[in-house]
Amino acid sequence: MADRSLDSVSLPLEVRARLAELELELSEGDITQKGYEKKRSKLIGAYLPQPPAANGAAAVRCRLQHSEGAARRMLRTANIGVCDIREAAARERAASTAGNRPLFYFRFGVDQALPQERRTPVTPSSSSRYHRRRSSGSRDERYRSDVHTEAVQAALAKHKERKMAVPMPSKRRSLVVQTSMDAYTPPDTSSGSEDEGSVQGDSQGTPTSSQGSINMEHWISQAIHGSTTSTTSSSSTQSGGSGAAHRLADVMAQTHIENHSAPPDVTTYTSEHSIQVERPQGSTARVAPKYGNAELMETGDGVPVSSRVSAKIQQLVNTLKRPKRPPLREFFVDDFEELLEVQQPDPNQPKPEGAQMLAMRGEQLGVVTNWPPSLEAALQRWGTISPKAPCLTTMDTNGKPLYILTYGKLWTRSMKVAYNILHKLGTKQEPMVRPGDRVTLVFPNNDPAAFMVAFYGCLLAEVVPVPIEVPLTRKDAGSQQIGFLLGSCGVTVALTSDACHKGLPKSPTGEIPQFKGWPKLLWFVTESKHLSKPPRDWFPHIKDANNDTAYIEYKTCKDGSVLGVTVTRIALLTHCQALTQACGYTEAETIVNVLDFKKDVGLWHGILTSVMNMMHVISIPYSLMKVNPLSWIQKVCQYKAKVACVKSRDMHWALVAHRDQRDINLSSLRMLIVADGANPWSISSCDAFLNVFQSKGLRQEVICPCASSPEALTVAIRRPTDDSNQPPGRGVLSMHGLTYGVIRVDSEEKLSVLTVQDVGLVMPGAIMCSVKPDGIPQLCKTDEIGELCVCAIATGTSYYGLSGMTKNTFEVFPMTSSGGPITEYPFIRTGLLGFIGPGGLVFVIGKMDGLMVVSGRRHNADDIVATALAVEPMKFVYRGRIAVFSVSVLHDERIVIVAEQRPDSTEEDSFQWMSRVLQAIDSIHQVGVYCLALVPANTLPKTPLGGIHLSETKQLFLEGSLHPCNVLMCPHTCVTNLPKPRQKQPEIGPASVMVGNLVSGKRIAQASGRDLGQIEDNDQARKFLFLSEVLQWRAQTTPDHVLYTLLNCRGTIANSLTCVQLHKRAEKIAVMLMERGHLQDGDHVALVYPPGIDLIAAFYGCLYAGCVPITVRPPHPQNIATTLPTVKMIVEVSRSACLMTTQLICKLLRSREAAAAVDVRTWPPVLDTDDLPKKRPAQIYKPSNPETLAYLDFSVSTTGMLAGVKMSHAATSAFCRSIKLQCELYPSREVAICLDPYCGLGFVLWCLCSVYSGHQSILIPPSELETNPALWLLAVSQYKVRDTFCSYSVMELCTKGLGSQTESLKARGLDLSRVRTCVVVAEERPRIALTQSFSKLFKDLGLHPRAVSTSLGCRVNLAICLQGTSGPDPTTVYVDMRALRHDRVRLVERGSPHSLPLMESGKILPGVRIIIANPETKGPLGDSHLGEIWVHSTHNASGYFTIYGDESLQSDHFNSRLSFGDTQTIWARTGYLGFLRRTELTDANGERHDALYVVGALDEAMELRGMRYHPIDIETSVIRAHKSITECAVFTWTNLLVVVVELDGSEQEALDLVPLVTNVVLEEHYLIVGVVVVVDIGVIPINSRGEKQRMHLRDGFLADQLDPIYVAYNM
Repeated sequence: MADRSLDSVSLPLEVRARLAELELELSEGDITQKGYEKKRSKLIGAYLPQPPAANGAAAVRCRLQHSEGAARRMLRTANIGVCDIREAAARERAASTAGNRPLFYFRFGVDQALPQERRTPVTPSSSSRYHRRRSSGSRDERYRSDVHTEAVQAALAKHKERKMAVPMPSKRRSLVVQTSMDAYTPPDTSSGSEDEGSVQGDSQGTPTSSQGSINMEHWISQAIHGSTTSTTSSSSTQSGGSGAAHRLADVMAQTHIENHSAPPDVTTYTSEHSIQVERPQGSTARVAPKYGNAELMETGDGVPVSSRVSAKIQQLVNTLKRPKRPPLREFFVDDFEELLEVQQPDPNQPKPEGAQMLAMRGEQLGVVTNWPPSLEAALQRWGTISPKAPCLTTMDTNGKPLYILTYGKLWTRSMKVAYNILHKLGTKQEPMVRPGDRVTLVFPNNDPAAFMVAFYGCLLAEVVPVPIEVPLTRKDAGSQQIGFLLGSCGVTVALTSDACHKGLPKSPTGEIPQFKGWPKLLWFVTESKHLSKPPRDWFPHIKDANNDTAYIEYKTCKDGSVLGVTVTRIALLTHCQALTQACGYTEAETIVNVLDFKKDVGLWHGILTSVMNMMHVISIPYSLMKVNPLSWIQKVCQYKAKVACVKSRDMHWALVAHRDQRDINLSSLRMLIVADGANPWSISSCDAFLNVFQSKGLRQEVICPCASSPEALTVAIRRPTDDSNQPPGRGVLSMHGLTYGVIRVDSEEKLSVLTVQDVGLVMPGAIMCSVKPDGIPQLCKTDEIGELCVCAIATGTSYYGLSGMTKNTFEVFPMTSSGGPITEYPFIRTGLLGFIGPGGLVFVIGKMDGLMVVSGRRHNADDIVATALAVEPMKFVYRGRIAVFSVSVLHDERIVIVAEQRPDSTEEDSFQWMSRVLQAIDSIHQVGVYCLALVPANTLPKTPLGGIHLSETKQLFLEGSLHPCNVLMCPHTCVTNLPKPRQKQPEIGPASVMVGNLVSGKRIAQASGRDLGQIEDNDQARKFLFLSEVLQWRAQTTPDHVLYTLLNCRGTIANSLTCVQLHKRAEKIAVMLMERGHLQDGDHVALVYPPGIDLIAAFYGCLYAGCVPITVRPPHPQNIATTLPTVKMIVEVSRSACLMTTQLICKLLRSREAAAAVDVRTWPPVLDTDDLPKKRPAQIYKPSNPETLAYLDFSVSTTGMLAGVKMSHAATSAFCRSIKLQCELYPSREVAICLDPYCGLGFVLWCLCSVYSGHQSILIPPSELETNPALWLLAVSQYKVRDTFCSYSVMELCTKGLGSQTESLKARGLDLSRVRTCVVVAEERPRIALTQSFSKLFKDLGLHPRAVSTSLGCRVNLAICLQGTSGPDPTTVYVDMRALRHDRVRLVERGSPHSLPLMESGKILPGVRIIIANPETKGPLGDSHLGEIWVHSTHNASGYFTIYGDESLQSDHFNSRLSFGDTQTIWARTGYLGFLRRTELTDANGERHDALYVVGALDEAMELRGMRYHPIDIETSVIRAHKSITECAVFTWTNLLVVVVELDGSEQEALDLVPLVTNVVLEEHYLIVGVVVVVDIGVIPINSRGEKQRMHLRDGFLADQLDPIYVAYNM
């Protein structure tokens, strides 16, 4: 405490500088808290005022000894280790007067003489704060003790100094408008509220009350500012970085004025440099903020990028410079080398040190002579002795008494109900309800009289009532679970009131429909006028209370399931007796009840105990409270009530609205029961209420908090005393200690404390102890938090129908440390966490249901709600509309906060509030929040009483249907158990590889296709070196053999070419090139044709003229602006001397649109081949050397690179021969081709193979499938084709377009049974999901699943693999994805976790050799490693063709040698990562078959955390995450993973995707997503081969061109 008051001491400059460095080291995690404290105290020890020499450790020791001594004494007094409460209290009092203190710090009253420095609760100005709190006006927060608010504000002030700019999410305007202007209605809490809903006083209430709340806000803000000044100033001095803080303040100020869209880049001083402290004033350099849109920013790659997005990402990168990561040493193995870190126990964590606790016995339950033998007997007695005595008064919504139920009426009506239930339902022989059966009671909250009559009617009839809420709609949150409870209880009859029956939803016939999940019910109205009178001789059988079930109370669990707690008749009676004794109830007292009378405290006091004592209950319905929050206080005055039952919410509301009341007098109250007094935060409501109403006659000792649970009924209640000098018990506990389940007085960190009040003593006749929350029920130590357990008659006995759960909860035998049970009687778990303090006082600090265990520390949902609310409460969110729960992601719980946002708060306000909440929770609870989401007002699922239905909210969050309007995810701060980044191993040399191979039996990964030289076949075309010669030979020998048939969209033949037609056409084109184009041999010609016959003729025309053709995809007429520049680029890069095309495209190239897109004047000469000359060339060109250039193949890779490769005549012929042999192509064959004919294997199949092999090619332009998706398959069927080739986009079009039409296609005679091979031509990893769904879909049409396969081509070799006709079927293996990230291949079983299916990429073509090499070291790899596929073949391309002639690039790709092993062979590097596997299958030549599996492109692979990730794997996971994600692409940007998803749905769903995407990538890939971008359908660019252009997307994102719906920057 003393060293916190350093601000008054002036420290020397160098000491302050050193302090600042220390602070920095601590904040960045370079030193531990302990080390920091040590160094700091050393530094400033000399400057401190000397503290009094009290030895803290000694004090703790003596306290410990005292408590152990007390424990021993207690043991002697009670033989079973149970201590009597009165003795304990007396002893405790004696001990405290003797100056000993128990282990924890309790405040009994305020001004009790305690040593000064031990008592200060929280802030330096504690005493003044106490007075201010006493004197000031109303207090507004249930969820705030003063301590807490100030703590939060101080924590935020501290954060402000070292605050990093967090990028605000970008949102499309339409999204902003829709959510914030949602037709504003305050949260509808129509039926009642568990928590605070909104009162009219909150927002639009009576003028007077709203003024009240304004004043109150003002008062609070004053209080906050008043109290935090001291802490703020002291912390700013000690941080020493005040210069930085000022600069930051300047930056922030400027930001506000100039630019709202991009937060400033304030990373200049936070990242690399340590702060220079205390500059001379003049030279303080101001750091001007950099704005993304204002100036060029350098990205992490050193690339200047001008955009707002990159500015935000830069900020994000800077917020993540040093993630908070405790140094963790040990790991647990998660099936593989990739190990998730396990949170190691913190060596400094507090451990319980006290003695073992003793069970605490309540006072004896005094058996009063005139107590009735059962509750029905009591009713009979009062109903006959004093029938006129009032039992219950109900109110209307104006606060006027609506109806007074007397004991006489209650008795006669209950009898009538009992008689009718037993005799008037069903037939005489077969009654529907017999004694012991369960019936449900469905009564609204404003009709307690009807409920009471029905409840006692059931007791008299000996049937078991199950009270539930009125189902408002058929899909009310949680109503399905209630239905499940009714079904399991065997309920067939529902009792209800007339009004309620009329209000239930009806079907058109007037029937009440069956609610979802509910059993079929007979609805029975209990109003007297509908019932028949019992005969004179009929009388209910009134027995003494026994062990039969009296009623079943429902309880909703954490997961949303509903259980029924059974309460026996004896327990019911005993509970009423215990309450009567504890509360001192006497006959004819008046009690005001605001609580729900159907369950819990409201039922126990207002319906049951009241009847036992002939009391008069004034019932205040929730609907009246909403209109007039003061109504209950007015009724207390009006009826001079002795007792009132309320929740802290009701006290809070009364505070908000009390100003306009003059004549309030609460002196008649002897007991104000606070039903949720066990909630740690009810203390502030109690305090504030007392402050305000003390002047109105309220006495401090009247406030009686109680703790209850559905299983144990009333657990403890504070007794009303007449002794006003004995103030209630208080504990100020360290929040840090509580997270470890240990009770500690808050000593060092004054910010994070929890102030708790006692909930009184154990109930009469009960024994209580606390046991460890998990594992075997072992007794806690005296300074340990545990689950409270109770042993008594007055408790529930079981969960109806669930014996296993009943055993765990209702039959617990607490064990001592020696292992024996403390009593032979079972205890019941209450579900409450707490401890028994000094004097036998019970303290509750939370519920088991609200417990979240994050990294081994326990946090309570209520505490976190409280912290969130203490951050500028009520301004941006509705109090009482906040849900906190945990979701399990990556083997740990993660905290999620969901709140309803006020419609009038702006985007920026909300974002500001959210970031402050995160900071506050981080400071106070030392835990990171995983996700904070704001939803529009009124959209969270409600419980029937208006509170938030937690499990339903969690369910919506997890399935992505919460529709938030703001989301902030912080995975970087709270996910600390990711595997260690991978360290690359040093290079391995040849020796180790040899040894490795021999030792582990791994073979070097190499394989080859059949040897071309050894294949004997009667291939006539082999005689010719050049394709042009083959065509001339075919034109002579088989002139009329049809080579090509082109189909139009109707499936009819549009055009066909025989050998001689093609030859003649090619000759004319050659003449045209020479005469009109004046071209020399070797000139390059660009062929810009649509897919068809013209393209083929033009190609051979070029060969005949000795020119080098380049096929180019024509511009798209509807999209000239984006497609024409690519055409222009290829024409320029390929140095084309001339451009050949059709008349139509000629016009297009000269059109106005074209002129707008490119400079038309720079086109080379354009030749139109629609009018050809009529003459033949003098001679056909014959190349001098087979190695000369035949054609250029240009294509845009997935990374957006335009690359042209050179194909020589020799390579072209070898290529055609290889395909001919693999697919067994002969002139008698027909092959259907549905591919784009512009590059790669598609071009070769379309233009070259038919001429070489002589088979007929049926050409189907893929664009025609857009109008007729069945065109390709119908052609295959019609021409009885055995081999067909297509692309993935064609296959996808068929799968999506024909999915529902298989029956009609079958009817049209579509038959695919003749298809032997259907090859997908691709340059990527086989898309196994697509090929499988295609096979499955068309299986009914005769397609053999083994027919579908894929090929592999790349730039250096246009076809490496292609599934042929003979040889084994394509195989599929499953590999471990985590091993792949480490470049290792580990086969696993299908369906095992993290398994990835990979399909073989077809058979290796004849004449092709493959080896797998390490892309970095260029060494050969074993077959258990992932490496780059290198290929050696006669049809390799001979090099890149580029303007720049980048020789180094070329030589590496086309002429690589291994660094050891076979260093002579020249290989081409494909740029694809893959592996080889020797299979059990045999090839055509009888050898074992080697399968090649492609994993992905090397330049697409992402290096993250030292591991190699393939975008497609992450994308597959993301697409599975939510039904609305249609497409996804990922890329990296400065070590951040950016995920772009296309949303197929309303924009409101956009924000649902952010947490789901983050979760799935964390779970499956152990990666944290940095940015999630949600865009419209069609934004992710896809090329003609159906491959995603991720780099284009990345450029578009950084240049801010995507027009995203939402961009979330995960912190």
